[in-house]
Amino acid sequence: MASIFAHGLTAFALGKTFSKEITTYKFWLLGMACSILPDADVIGFKFGIAYEDFWGHRGFSHSLVFALLLGVLVTFIFYNKQFFYKAGLSLILYFTICTASHGILDAMTSGGLGIAFFSPIDDTRYFFPWRPIQVSPIGFSKFFGIWGIKVLLSELIWIGIPAGMYILAMRYLKKKKTSSIPNDKNID
Repeated sequence: MASIFAHGLTAFALGKTFSKEITTYKFWLLGMACSILPDADVIGFKFGIAYEDFWGHRGFSHSLVFALLLGVLVTFIFYNKQFFYKAGLSLILYFTICTASHGILDAMTSGGLGIAFFSPIDDTRYFFPWRPIQVSPIGFSKFFGIWGIKVLLSELIWIGIPAGMYILAMRYLKKKKTSSIPNDKNID
């Protein structure tokens, strides 16, 4: 899996697509929570759930169906007044993509059993053919050491730089859009 830092940064970068009116602390926290939540499945190890099981690590909670369900649920609970409007659809899409980004990043890591993207219809686990991200260890104690440093350096290159470029591109596009809007004072 990628680290929680990479998942949170991805949600933050994706959130930069939205206007300042919608990007509140609640928006940011929920987006980051959605991007990290699929890894809550590791608790299954404590209850004897095997890695490769439906509820196992990188199983259903990493699927596209789960991402959509979570996106709808989060929007309904936290943005119920906007739920049936265009803003609600945008929020569902954002929280769904944040959640789905978790499995996408994990499918680009160097370890594990793959991602059950199409669960519950198909529980086959998949990786992408290109897997440049160093897999993060499960557990905080294992993360603080050489392995964790390697993970963070890998994520800086393969997630941090693209996320930074996306954030800068969104800033540029928003600035360009606002500068192209005519100023009412200049109109005769």
